[in-house]
Amino acid sequence: MASVLVVEDDPFVRSALIRHLGEAGHVVRSVGTALEALREVAQVGFDVVILDLGLPDLDGSEALKMLRGLSDVPVIVATARDDETEVVRLLNAGADDYLVKPFSGEHLSARLAAVLRRVGGRTAPAPAETVLRVGGLEIDVQRRAAALDGAALDLTRREFDLLAFLAARPGVVVARRELLAEVWRQSYGDDQTIDVHLSWLRRKLGETAARPRYLHTLRGVGVKLEPPV
Repeated sequence: MASVLVVEDDPFVRSALIRHLGEAGHVVRSVGTALEALREVAQVGFDVVILDLGLPDLDGSEALKMLRGLSDVPVIVATARDDETEVVRLLNAGADDYLVKPFSGEHLSARLAAVLRRVGGRTAPAPAETVLRVGGLEIDVQRRAAALDGAALDLTRREFDLLAFLAARPGVVVARRELLAEVWRQSYGDDQTIDVHLSWLRRKLGETAARPRYLHTLRGVGVKLEPPV
């Protein structure tokens, strides 16, 4: 059972989602606007948010970015488009997963369960050390805090998990399949998800794929983290 916030302005769709999630044993609250969603997330703790992108008061991507500023709560977005550009846009805005309309209640339940498994389970095996140091990087695993050259890094949940997982294996090339399994808790998936999160991390570490300092991608092999030369 999970606490779910449904953000959907269509009353018929919202009613159907509430009914299906309620029958599945979840505790459901619902709102019809982005501003109401932001207020609910700020005041109430949820396990997951289902966010429709076609809201009347605010663009869905902007709402998603604002939600990310308030909380790391997992967000599943509902969109009418399934092209690659849209998927990348959603991931860049901070979505944990997405659903393409129209979708069935069973499809929603499967995606919801997958997101809850990833969040509820360990997203990365805990290393023996509680504080990892790689060059100027310092990662406190227990406090879930990271700093670069003494300056705190503002990382999302997934960015921190990815960085900590790689930092626990400095200089070791980690296959993308292993990253999906251990960080995302998925047995399969799109490499694009990893690429997007690596791009976010690189930006926050002050580097690019063309000019890497810590994060190095070996095409067709995997990714490694090591201190700058």
